[in-house]
Amino acid sequence: MTKVTSYGAAQTVTGSCHLVKIDSLRILVDCGMFQGDGGSQRNYEDFGFEASKIDYLILTHAHLDHIGRVPKLIKEGFKGKIIATKPTRDIAKIMLLDSAKILKEEYKILIKKAKRRGDEDLIHEPLYSEENVKQLFAKKWHTLEYYQDYKLGHHAIVSLGNAGHIMGSAFVMIDYKEHEKQKRIVFSGDIGSPERLIIDSVDKLDQADTLFIESTYGDRNHKSLKESVEEFKSAVTNTINENGNVLIPSFALERTQEILWLLHEMYEEGLLPQCRVFLDSPLAIKATELYNKYPFHLSDAPEAESSIGKDPFSFKWLETTQSRDQSIKINSVKKRSIIIAGSGMCNGGRIMQHLKHRLWNPNNAVIFVGYQVEGTLGRSIVDGAKYIKLYGEEIVNKATVYTINGFSAHADQNDLIEWIRPIKKLNKLFLIHGETAKMDIFTQVIKQKLDIDAQIMQYGVSVEL
Repeated sequence: MTKVTSYGAAQTVTGSCHLVKIDSLRILVDCGMFQGDGGSQRNYEDFGFEASKIDYLILTHAHLDHIGRVPKLIKEGFKGKIIATKPTRDIAKIMLLDSAKILKEEYKILIKKAKRRGDEDLIHEPLYSEENVKQLFAKKWHTLEYYQDYKLGHHAIVSLGNAGHIMGSAFVMIDYKEHEKQKRIVFSGDIGSPERLIIDSVDKLDQADTLFIESTYGDRNHKSLKESVEEFKSAVTNTINENGNVLIPSFALERTQEILWLLHEMYEEGLLPQCRVFLDSPLAIKATELYNKYPFHLSDAPEAESSIGKDPFSFKWLETTQSRDQSIKINSVKKRSIIIAGSGMCNGGRIMQHLKHRLWNPNNAVIFVGYQVEGTLGRSIVDGAKYIKLYGEEIVNKATVYTINGFSAHADQNDLIEWIRPIKKLNKLFLIHGETAKMDIFTQVIKQKLDIDAQIMQYGVSVEL
């Protein structure tokens, strides 16, 4: 008997975690953090399964909502094998070490406040430590190239296809036999748009009996990439020419490198007005180094730059700020600057101080180039909140706010439909990784355009295949 149970990214966008049971074989696809409303608390709850009984952990890519609870899995007894692409392994290491550091810092703040209240017993220890992360990477990882087969015991074979989401991202194909018939389960991971700036676009999937597909943007279509690039350039140029400052809350992976590539192009073409550009994120700086490490995963234009010894993610005016003191000094720059800082959803990180110092000024602009989960500060700003609370202080929101969703690393509704359409033998389709209302819309569109009855996965509810 084969069945799948989702313990995350079921009627929610984050916390991706899916358990596949093929007879006695137990395969976990992703083990991510919950983010947004209530996410922190959910991360401390039981997995819903015994970590020690998992034979294989397959990681689709290195975003925290797909890998963020892996060290916790290790703490709770997982001793199986970990499978991913090489870039995913390398990126996961810097992401998880950074996550452990943040968890430790948050704990110190929370415990200090709790002691003053006398209720320190209510504060959780950090979800995991840097030592737990190091233990994870002391284990043997089985890194796969795209479409390289790997046997999962005697029961199944796994291979990975390019998902076109971030560097090294993959959709997971699990092939197995049931009643002498060959079967295939596919987990999409996060599917990228066919139009990408710096990495190769998503591969087509030829066949699958059962597909679990993300639905983050299942309710809408993005603006075209070309239109979004022009909107971004216009927002930057107009703000700088008016002596304002541009804040870009950006995810360390993929989005930051896309923005750097665009600014690199603008600089090379003489289109970027004179300004100072700050990459104020140690994690994004490390991630960018890894993007330079794997040029063959880049799309044609940045790969060509790399092949002649140029850094496609740098230019003369770019300044990287590693230390906190360097970050704070940016506050003295009063005009004509571009500040790229994490976190991408404004739920922590160095972007917070920059918002505090610049959000109130109508000459400035905030450009959101990524998805903002419900319950995050970024979502509040996008939704037009008049006041934002930062470090205990109410800050009026007078800056011009741009939401440019054509940069999304997620496929939109039409992209997802067209990715599903050519799949042969597809009998069952399940929606994961999306907000419930958006998945409801997507099920209707799938029925209308593909004549398939898609089902929405529920947390902890098993489906038999």
